[in-house]
Amino acid sequence: MGRTAKNETMLGVVGNVVYRLAQPEDDEALSELDGSFTTDAVFEVTVTDEGFRIRETPIDPPLHKVFPEDDEEGADEEGADDESEDGEPRRTVVAFAGDELCGFVETSFSPWNRRLTIQDIEVAPEWRGKGVGRTLMGHALDFARERGAGHAWLEVTHINAPAIRAYRKMGFAFCGLDTSLYAGTESANEQALFMVRWLNN
Repeated sequence: MGRTAKNETMLGVVGNVVYRLAQPEDDEALSELDGSFTTDAVFEVTVTDEGFRIRETPIDPPLHKVFPEDDEEGADEEGADDESEDGEPRRTVVAFAGDELCGFVETSFSPWNRRLTIQDIEVAPEWRGKGVGRTLMGHALDFARERGAGHAWLEVTHINAPAIRAYRKMGFAFCGLDTSLYAGTESANEQALFMVRWLNN
C-alpha cells in the first residue's frame, strides 16, 4: 500500500472521522476490516452475440458474501512511498474515528492511459451509509486529478448490488464485463463488472 511521510498524511476531518494517508502501523487494522456484505438483489448479466445486458434483480433470501483472505505475499512490505513495484503511483487513504478503522480506499495510477484504478474500497459495516465511502472516493478522485487522470475505473462482482448502487450515485457507469475473471477462485460463479467515471480536469 502506498504511504508517505507522517508529516504529510492528514487529508481532512469530517465529523469525528479523520482521513489520512495509510501508514505501516495501519496494516493490521486494514487486514482485519470486515468487507463482507448482505444483499437482497444482484445485477444479473445476460450475454448475447451483440454484447451484454445488465438488470438489477431481487433475490430471496438475501445473500451474504464474505471475501476470501487476500493471499498476496509481501503486500505489507511494499514500502515505496506512493509507488508500486512496477513504478505506478499508488495511494491508500484510511478513515479513522479515534482508534477505530472506518474504511479505506487503495488506488493506483497508470500514466500511459491516464487511468486511476480503484484497487479496493471498503467501509466497516457499522460505518456504511454515513458518507465514509463517498468521502474516501472523493480523496481517491482528488489523487486522480493531481495525477492528471482522465478517468477513474474499478471492478466489482455482479452480486455486490449495494456497492454498485453506491458507485452509480458517485457518477460511475458500466463500461465492461469479464465472465472469466474469477475462474478457479471461490467466486467462480460470479461475473466481473467494470465501471468508469470520466473526470473533468
